[in-house]
Amino acid sequence: MRWAIDFPIPASSFPISHSSKVLSLGSCFAQTIGSKMQATKFAVLVNPFGTLFHPLNLADLLSQALVQGQMDSLGVVEREGIFVHYAAHSEVKGATPAELEGNYTRQMILLQHSLKEATHLVLTLGTAWIYQHKEFGRVANCHKQPAVLFEKKLSSLEEMATDLREVLEKLLQFNPNLNIILTLSPVRHTKEGISENQLSKSLLRVLCAQLEQQLEAVRYFPAYEILVDELRDYRFYKSDLVHPSEEAENYIWEKWQNFSFSPETQQKVAEIQKIQLELAHRSFNPDSEAHRKFLHNLIGKLERMQGEVDFSKEIQDLKSRLQH
Repeated sequence: MRWAIDFPIPASSFPISHSSKVLSLGSCFAQTIGSKMQATKFAVLVNPFGTLFHPLNLADLLSQALVQGQMDSLGVVEREGIFVHYAAHSEVKGATPAELEGNYTRQMILLQHSLKEATHLVLTLGTAWIYQHKEFGRVANCHKQPAVLFEKKLSSLEEMATDLREVLEKLLQFNPNLNIILTLSPVRHTKEGISENQLSKSLLRVLCAQLEQQLEAVRYFPAYEILVDELRDYRFYKSDLVHPSEEAENYIWEKWQNFSFSPETQQKVAEIQKIQLELAHRSFNPDSEAHRKFLHNLIGKLERMQGEVDFSKEIQDLKSRLQH
């Protein structure tokens, strides 16, 4: 008896390896998949401006990065004694407007450099609902400011498609070696309403399909479909019934590996994950000869892989433990 529907996901025609440089931007799933890749020693920059949910906010950020644009002072807002910006998550902040501007500029330089060097850009779209500030314009984050300052609206497919395609085309001119992977966040934006969330996700899915058809460098990974169609049960959500559970995230991660990594890279990831379990091991008697032998063997494994992935910090830590 079958209890779930699985569906084929063709492997990406431009796989990611440990020699790739990846930039992951967008909603919570961008953070999840990016963090898992970082943990398995891929070179990944994840959301330097924090989580961003809307395609137009991502398009604005990418457009600004291409020209290393300056922070718009009109978007600065004070929240509980800390200064933040409407174009970014509260992770980008400062004790003064000047400190905020400095941090914002550093992140923008980092983002532009990453766009220039990246082999892969992963964009995760979260919602088509956007908030418009009466003076600043569309915002990426309302920063808990009074609702009267904002107008909520559903972006049209035409507007999102025009703006995002335009910036992706500019990105491909800026970096002709860039490959772009679009995903649709499996996180349900139920605060917008159940029907409203479904309408939003539908628009975003059509947007991804159009961009994939129009731009040769674009591919789509069905993270949303894996959760809502293949897993399709509330036991695969956290207690808020909105975010995927750890089990669901790990399942999607496995699918991501099959989609994004060659068999050789998948094997290397498995080796790295096994080594990380050994690194997490804590001996009952750290001073025993058996444990010292274990550490020597582990250092040898790391040094053999050092030319392929960076284990320098781990090697240094293990050697320091041997000296105590």
